Amino acid sequence: MSMVSESIVEHTDRGPLGRDEMARVLARDIPPGAYVNLGIGQPTTVGDHLPPESEVILHTENGMLGMGPAATGDAIDPDLINAGKFPVTELPGAAYFHHADSFAMMRGGHLDLCVLGAYQVSASGDLANWHTGEPDAIPAVGGAMDLAVGAKQVFVLMSLFTRTGEPKLVKECTYPLTALRCVDRVYTDVATFEITGGEVLVRETWGISFRELRSRLDVPLTVATP
Repeated sequence: MSMVSESIVEHTDRGPLGRDEMARVLARDIPPGAYVNLGIGQPTTVGDHLPPESEVILHTENGMLGMGPAATGDAIDPDLINAGKFPVTELPGAAYFHHADSFAMMRGGHLDLCVLGAYQVSASGDLANWHTGEPDAIPAVGGAMDLAVGAKQVFVLMSLFTRTGEPKLVKECTYPLTALRCVDRVYTDVATFEITGGEVLVRETWGISFRELRSRLDVPLTVATP
């Protein structure tokens, strides 16, 4: 049974969130009517969990406003894809434009929010999501640096721990940085965090208690207030 510790909702009666569940949790926190860019990879799944009545307008950096959920079956149009080259649908009123205009929107502060994946996020909101620093790794910053500094808010969607159990939310990033002090919230499979004023606030947990979470992270955690 879920329990509340101070103001944190602790879902200790279940395991960590799955990928679709993570996307659904993040989607519910996107303000109605916001202009939002969904980064390549897992962040694109957020678009499948936005209710039509929210009137959220999705932007994709390859030149589209009004992107709908992922396309399947007969709805697939090979010419209608997102920045990750996956087929998508279009909503009524969708618009298309040059790649350069799309980046002008990103860099000019016209997006309310972007959702990005990450290798690491620091306690001060630094973002590392384009390169692990490994000699055989293929660096791919894409438009992440433009989104990280151009969007009014940056949400990160990632697993909290690596496959070997190392935390991705850290005191300081050890991977090459994408941008400094840009991340506002971090949505993971076991907890949701808010980064503000140098503090890391825990809003909700899944499959883990706040006490255990604090013992596994080398980052000072604070209980988020309503």
